[in-house]
Amino acid sequence: MKTLIQNVTVGSGQTDLLLADGVVAAAGPGLSAQDATVLDATGLRALPGLVDLHTHLREPGREDAETVESGTRSAARGGYTSVFAMANTLPVADTAGVVEQVQRLGEEAGWVDVRPVGAVTVGLAGQQLAELGAMADSRAAVRVFSDDGHCVSDAVLMRRALEYVKAFDGVIAQHAQEPRLTEGAQMNEGTVSAVLGLRGWPSVAEEAVIARDVLLADHVGSRLHVCHLSTRGSVEIVRWAKARGVQVTAEVTPHHLLLTDELVRGYDPVYKVNPPLRTQADVEAVREGLADGTIDIVATDHAPHPVEAKDCEWSAAAMGMTGLETALSVVQHTMVDTGLMGWDTLVDRMSTAPARIGRLAGHGLPLEVGNPANLVLVDTGARWTVDPAAMATAGRNSPFRGMELPGKVVATFLRGRPTVLDSELVTP
Repeated sequence: MKTLIQNVTVGSGQTDLLLADGVVAAAGPGLSAQDATVLDATGLRALPGLVDLHTHLREPGREDAETVESGTRSAARGGYTSVFAMANTLPVADTAGVVEQVQRLGEEAGWVDVRPVGAVTVGLAGQQLAELGAMADSRAAVRVFSDDGHCVSDAVLMRRALEYVKAFDGVIAQHAQEPRLTEGAQMNEGTVSAVLGLRGWPSVAEEAVIARDVLLADHVGSRLHVCHLSTRGSVEIVRWAKARGVQVTAEVTPHHLLLTDELVRGYDPVYKVNPPLRTQADVEAVREGLADGTIDIVATDHAPHPVEAKDCEWSAAAMGMTGLETALSVVQHTMVDTGLMGWDTLVDRMSTAPARIGRLAGHGLPLEVGNPANLVLVDTGARWTVDPAAMATAGRNSPFRGMELPGKVVATFLRGRPTVLDSELVTP
């Protein structure tokens, strides 16, 4: 399969790209190629395929919410060429057998490369380390481990996990939430929670765990990744830790870059999420942290739910939001169009850095001759209105529904094979 992409913007200039045999075979103006499908990309920008370090595909066990097939179709629509599938499935991905099953399902679907995330503890119960070494040595070659959805709150267990993964260059991705400080919590603790009479979720519940864990990571000399950082204080702690030389990385979600707890005033459960939407001051702090590199990456925390899990009263609703098909647009809206960062920095935060943290080969690389042809074409000048019913994900719980956002994914290529063309899925 050959594709000649003509007149596309790469970096600061316009060029042509020839995709053949799974790689970028040639690059430069005025290219031609026999038997190639020609794509006029005038007005489009080419980026390395996006990489999501934090996706919930739900399968096995929660196919009513999402499947690997539907979730990876959604990822391709969003410009992603690889996603890391979180471990909170049924059964939990805490053994070599389950992570290999998830990887196989991703390969069979064929839309993006799926890398399983292994659980840190057996059953996500926080009592006994899971089979970290067996998952690392398995065909899935797991390098990222997380109990996401649950915090590894036991300091001794967290230390042992950090020490264990050093043997194979793994990373522990922590869901930073002190459980005793968030019992029964429903939203961010602050003025809005007081007015609404909902039990508050204090910022310190996140910040205390991050502070403990960066000290543990420093003590044992291991890699720590902070999931879905959401508060101003958390940014400051990570900034301090990096200045100290701690091997810590952090992510922020698109919804924490844009939305605030003021949206909860209508009691719409689509805005119920873990960690909760914070204040405008927190939003500004995480944007600044992402721009200056304190926060390394944007990760979606794509968390689809069946309709009945969200179409209910606030207290009974599940926590989580979809995000794969809106992430790039939200980051363009909040970071690029505001002048906080350029497209090269966006590429680092949404492709290069997540691939590096996840030890993912073949993704996040520059669009240069010889590199795998994993890329996305974006119409950065387009605007579109978010309609959850039109999305490929099985979840309809998008907090951006009805919003007009900039930037439209026009095409996605996985090793030179189109998975999306003209913003529509192409069957593998």
